[in-house]
Amino acid sequence: MARLHVGCAMWTHKAWAGRFLPQSLPAKERLRAYAGWCNAVEGNTTFYATPARKTVETWAQQTSAGFRFVVKLPKVVTHERRLVGVEAEMRAFLEAIEPLGERAVLWTQLPGSFGPSDVDVLGRFLRRLPADLRRAVEVRHAGFFGDAGSTSLLEGVLAGAGAEWVPFDTTVFFQSPPTSEAEREAWARKPRLPRRTRALTDQPVVRYLGRDSVEETVAGWRPWAGVVAEWLREGRSPTVFLHTPDNDDAPALARRFHDDVRALVPGLDALPEPEPVEPATLF
Repeated sequence: MARLHVGCAMWTHKAWAGRFLPQSLPAKERLRAYAGWCNAVEGNTTFYATPARKTVETWAQQTSAGFRFVVKLPKVVTHERRLVGVEAEMRAFLEAIEPLGERAVLWTQLPGSFGPSDVDVLGRFLRRLPADLRRAVEVRHAGFFGDAGSTSLLEGVLAGAGAEWVPFDTTVFFQSPPTSEAEREAWARKPRLPRRTRALTDQPVVRYLGRDSVEETVAGWRPWAGVVAEWLREGRSPTVFLHTPDNDDAPALARRFHDDVRALVPGLDALPEPEPVEPATLF
């Protein structure tokens, strides 16, 4: 049955304490509490270091079988070695995340310098990954978006390897100049690429960046609500990650996006109700 997964860029954030997660919650329990709000998360920390297998085992213990982790490959694999000569690093990474089982999607985020001339390298890398693991690729080179031939080439390689093309939709964010420190920081770091809404597999993955303004963020995702609803009607099970410059309200926004899609697809299962968060006390 088609299912919609929604989530954030992380499962713990300072601004969430006392709002979405209980105050002073031990680190080993934060993912469990987050999983009461969302049923997916981006594994961005794995970009900087491969976690210990025992750590990943605790992630599996804190989440249900239906939870989804989109885990980013280490930067030594994608950015430093550019997918070449990474057998040892990939063996260590795959061994570490094995406890997640079917909950894991391997997310290959490539640098902006990785362009159409590198597609063959990507194809060889993807074909060497274990066949039973979901894989998704995010590219940032403008050539993949502005040239029809390069777009088709990449789509063919990805589809042939059973990999999804992950769009990072920043179009709404860049429609007007930044108005806060968080927006200015994101303005300098985030890619400016056209919106892409074509799915290649039965489990598309979307990353969407809104603004500080909730109203602008919600207005900007309305086209995605329609696209995601259509994917669900086609029998696909998409995963959508909601970002804002500061991510302070991200869990609530993710649930609101799920509600918007559910209004278009009434048969879609509701998200579980999160555990109540006790207000902070003085004593």
